Amino acid sequence: QVQLVGSGGGLVQAGDSLRVSCAASGRPFSTHVMAWFRQAPGKEREFVAAITGSGQITQYADSVKGRFTISRDNAKNTVYLQMNNLKTEDTAVYSCAAGWTMGSYDYWGQGTQVTVSS
Repeated sequence: QVQLVGSGGGLVQAGDSLRVSCAASGRPFSTHVMAWFRQAPGKEREFVAAITGSGQITQYADSVKGRFTISRDNAKNTVYLQMNNLKTEDTAVYSCAAGWTMGSYDYWGQGTQVTVSS
């Protein structure tokens, strides 16, 4: 079992940067692939980024490539999503997830709201 707690959301202006975090507890953190998803009002949840346990492989949605960076600190059992040059369309609830392989996630954290104003 893995428990995930997200934090760091907030209200920012377009063009600003923000970093959200997700702290994990339970099974050894370094064995899990970690990912970020987001869901905007009235829309389906969408994949944002993922990172392997070692941190050597990352994946990004096309909409955030070049602006967002996923990273992890296995000593702190935490995964981060650094978001730069934020756009109004990035407004959503951001949730972290954990799984054994990319694309398959078994554990989900509660979301943290990110709101980007124009």
